[in-house]
Amino acid sequence: MFAVNTWLQKLSVPRASLVALLLGGMNVLSFAPFFVWPLQFVTLALLFSIVLLHPEWNKKQLFVVSFSYAFGMMFSGVSWLLIAMTRYGGMPWILAIIALAFLASYMALFPTLTLLFARSLRRRWSIPNSVLLLLVIPALWALFEYLRGYLMTGFPWLSLGYAQVASPLAGFAPVLGVYGLSGIVCLIAACVSLFVLKASRRKRTAGLALLLVVFGLGFGLQNIAWTSPHGKPLSVRLAQGNIDQGVKFDADFIDSTLSLYRSMITEKPADLIAVPETALPILTSQLPPDYLPQLQTYASESGSNLFVGVATDDGNNRYSNSVLGYSAHDTQVYRYDKHHLVPFGEFVPYGFRWFVNMMQIPLGEFASPGVLQANQRVKDQRVMPNICYEDLFGDEIALQLRAQAQTAQGAATILLNVSNLAWYGDSIAIPQHLQISQMRSLETGRPMLRSTNTGATAIINERGEIIAQLPTLTLGSLAGQVQGMQGLTPYIRFGDATMALLAGLALLAAYFISARRPRRLQQ
Repeated sequence: MFAVNTWLQKLSVPRASLVALLLGGMNVLSFAPFFVWPLQFVTLALLFSIVLLHPEWNKKQLFVVSFSYAFGMMFSGVSWLLIAMTRYGGMPWILAIIALAFLASYMALFPTLTLLFARSLRRRWSIPNSVLLLLVIPALWALFEYLRGYLMTGFPWLSLGYAQVASPLAGFAPVLGVYGLSGIVCLIAACVSLFVLKASRRKRTAGLALLLVVFGLGFGLQNIAWTSPHGKPLSVRLAQGNIDQGVKFDADFIDSTLSLYRSMITEKPADLIAVPETALPILTSQLPPDYLPQLQTYASESGSNLFVGVATDDGNNRYSNSVLGYSAHDTQVYRYDKHHLVPFGEFVPYGFRWFVNMMQIPLGEFASPGVLQANQRVKDQRVMPNICYEDLFGDEIALQLRAQAQTAQGAATILLNVSNLAWYGDSIAIPQHLQISQMRSLETGRPMLRSTNTGATAIINERGEIIAQLPTLTLGSLAGQVQGMQGLTPYIRFGDATMALLAGLALLAAYFISARRPRRLQQ
């Protein structure tokens, strides 16, 4: 560790930026499908050490080095967007790379601002390195990740906490959510950084003790059952049509697609049968008149409950990305509309119509009904759908469940995600999205069913464990059992407020600690 310290101290800004860029790229290996989650602590610890070992750097130099780490992580972590923009969007490669670089740069601003703001507080409050590492940086990282998930509709992909769904730290998810878990990740990295920085033996010992306490607490929290089984398990069938995105909206293939999904739905009864997002690739107004009524007839006759992804047409140029539910017990059609829309894919941000036209993506404008929508009864369970990347927003799912718990029907006991990731081929986007769904199960203490076009179609239990999954890019149906769960985790009850409160307390503690010390930088 001490040799690493000496080497890091000798780095110039250009070399430190290159090292940081490589470290950021390596951090992607912490996430699915690689699952090297301990690597996250190492790369962050080295980043923090580089920053603290060079107090002479000005703001511009610190920005360049910090941004290099964040850009390396974001650019490599969401590089799968190039597939959608070039293979299916028709965009020239050079323009696609520039567009990806802009998005990655925006995402990278938040970790960068974390370290810039931390250095600013360090100088203003005369905070010693140990306090900066253990209190300020974890608190700010969690808060800035929250902002990334909120500003400009939000895009919280690659939040640090997602990499920890299978680690002992996953026990914090039902309490603090993914952003709080990101702060815990930074706290662990800070403990490691104390060794790289050659802190005093007392501080290193305290850091090691804190590391063991955090992991021990994570283990302990994993043993708490925040929710309990409700009713009887449901039999489920989740369809994966494996329709290539290049032909999905081709008029020559629409009839065969409609026939395929009708066959998959009616193949065999189940309590719950789901097909992916926009599995029916045309508007409801364009479907054969008897298509949807036939599905309702099958649901009634077979005792099955169907969830069908389709774009609905309400007239007057109002369209929605929807899930229609056909019940075995009720002829009234259930409907859930996607509320958190994808920029450029489902709505056009102001001033960017030219960009969407260049990408040649159909169905570019949808309406949003708002976050709070009803769930659907399936036997003695309540099922709450979400569509595509809506399951990135754990605070919105928690809000839905919290609001539903106040109604006579009660909160959903099962979550259902329908997605179409065929835009991104056989890339790491598919396992990354599956990992995000696992986090939602951990936060809510509820199973998550996933029906997708090309993957990952899976059944996830309330502990975030994948209990069944179809191979990616295959045609088939995933059959299994799922047990609904009732009760509210702390995260459902309070959302991200707990994380924000703890982050605020950490910053307040750092201020009072610094106020009791001489007004000079503490090394």
